[in-house]
Amino acid sequence: EGAVSLEGTLAGVGGSLILAGYGVGSGLMPPAAALPTVLAAWIANNVESIIGATAQGKQGLGWLTNEVVNFINTLVGAAAAIGLCL
Repeated sequence: EGAVSLEGTLAGVGGSLILAGYGVGSGLMPPAAALPTVLAAWIANNVESIIGATAQGKQGLGWLTNEVVNFINTLVGAAAAIGLCL
């Protein structure tokens, strides 16, 4: 079951900071892309938590499996990153 919590939010931000740092450190992305990466991950993390807490597992939404929620999370994160970098 999803939920928005301080611990989950901090873990999500921490993970996105680590991945953005790796991306910059390894030369996979420029330093200017680090902040949009972290913000996009934060947005996607919260959307996933909200979907999990409000819709996943509810009657009539059996199709909304963890895999579908993960796909939506990835789609939201990618769209947010593109939007933030434009």
